[in-house]
Amino acid sequence: QVQLVQSGGGLVQAGGSLKLSCVGSGRAFNSYTTAWFRQAPGKEREFVAVIFRSGSSTTYADSVKGRFTMSRDKADNTVSLQMNNLKPEDTAVYYCAASSTIILSARFSASNYAYWGQGTQVTVSS
Repeated sequence: QVQLVQSGGGLVQAGGSLKLSCVGSGRAFNSYTTAWFRQAPGKEREFVAVIFRSGSSTTYADSVKGRFTMSRDKADNTVSLQMNNLKPEDTAVYYCAASSTIILSARFSASNYAYWGQGTQVTVSS
């Protein structure tokens, strides 16, 4: 069982930056596939970024590519999402997610993740 605890987020003006963090419990967390998703009011949860298993390569949604950076700090059991040049359309509740069993082709779908953080609000004003 993995517990994910998120921090960060808040209110920022368009063009600003925020950083989200997600700490996972247990030594195995660093080998899990971890991802960030977001959900805006009235919309489905959407994929933002993912690090597959313990690898260093990261995949991003087209809508955030070049603005967001996901990273993993294995020493601290933490994954982070640095968000730069934020836009009003980035406003959403952001969730970190983890899975020990997900396959490569399924990593973009929220339904395939067993463990979730509590969510954190990101609001970008225009």
